[in-house]
Amino acid sequence: MSAVEYRAILKYRLMIPLFPADDPSPVCRKCCLNSFGEHAVHCKELPGFKYRHDLVRDVLYDVLKRAGISAKKEAPVNFLTDPLEGRSTLRPADILVFGWEGGKHACVDLTGVSPLVGLRDHGFVAGQAITKAEAGKVAKHEKACIENQHVFVPFAFDTFGALAPDAVRFLKRV
Repeated sequence: MSAVEYRAILKYRLMIPLFPADDPSPVCRKCCLNSFGEHAVHCKELPGFKYRHDLVRDVLYDVLKRAGISAKKEAPVNFLTDPLEGRSTLRPADILVFGWEGGKHACVDLTGVSPLVGLRDHGFVAGQAITKAEAGKVAKHEKACIENQHVFVPFAFDTFGALAPDAVRFLKRV
């Protein structure tokens, strides 16, 4: 552990603010930092965030293939959109599993979160971050999948290795 990491962790544990409240993130410039730096742990613009997501996606895809389940990574589907865009945008499913349920294909959407999200505001509750992330994915994409004769499977995980309930059910079935 470097001296910088050690100081940051020590300040966090002692509840010494790391940043001025409401300063914009120097990385993404979109979100405001909170004074204890939880945003820095889970900012989507940090290089490690996308790498971790892609690593889990690649391992999950390999597990599906080894189990003899037909699937495709980054499969283009025309109905997954980003509501923030305000228009239809082509977003691939992280993994499209063919004939998953009742002959319908499943759009598996992975999301990784830090279990420390909101820690100072609400206290630590095991599984709180992944449960919230899973619910957010369902609210964002499930209706579009159902309307297009697909099944939606959110696959939420946290950086400590915990899995959301739908991810656990998915893996048990595999």
